[in-house]
Amino acid sequence: MSLTLYTSARAAAPYRVRIALNLKGIEYMPVPVDLAGSEQHKAPYRALNAQKLIPTLEGAGDPLTQSLAILEWLEETHPQPSLLPTDPRDRATVRSMAGIVACDIHPLNNLRVIRALEAMNVSPDARLTWAKRWINDGFTALEPMVAKHGRGWAFGDQPTFADCCLIPQVANSARFQVDLAPYPAITAVWEASKAHPAFHAAAYEQQPDFKPA
Repeated sequence: MSLTLYTSARAAAPYRVRIALNLKGIEYMPVPVDLAGSEQHKAPYRALNAQKLIPTLEGAGDPLTQSLAILEWLEETHPQPSLLPTDPRDRATVRSMAGIVACDIHPLNNLRVIRALEAMNVSPDARLTWAKRWINDGFTALEPMVAKHGRGWAFGDQPTFADCCLIPQVANSARFQVDLAPYPAITAVWEASKAHPAFHAAAYEQQPDFKPA
């Protein structure tokens, strides 16, 4: 099975999927989508993803969309190494941690929201305040969970869905000038990820379409 991932270097959602693919040792072909140039709104990509969002994963029948759904599909079709704990209660906790990022932080500071705020004449300073507010709210909820459950990673001693979601959000937080000092447990996971080859290979600067800010 040959997989193609429609991605973009600085976008958090495909970053999650790149991490998961790398952790599971699954080969794939990245196809960059130029979000800044609105390529996602043009006919060829719209035919793959009606939401005009990334990621999209091709090669498994109909194209798969939504990063969390893709993570679940990868876990079900390539169960080893597992990115979820064995205990059902622990699995729910990991999914909760992933959901805080993917559902409650990221959607409020992604490109289409920032562009919508700009179109409403919201000032750059106000847009920055908006984004920082939601990132800090989410990290404030995540920090005690990571401190309680983490043993090197967000949950336990091996990467999980939680790390696939958390690490791109930490990377993304720098552009919004978020201070990580109040989040030592999250920061420790971020530092651990830098030494892990699967996370390193998925990072922004390792992508074929990466451009320095």
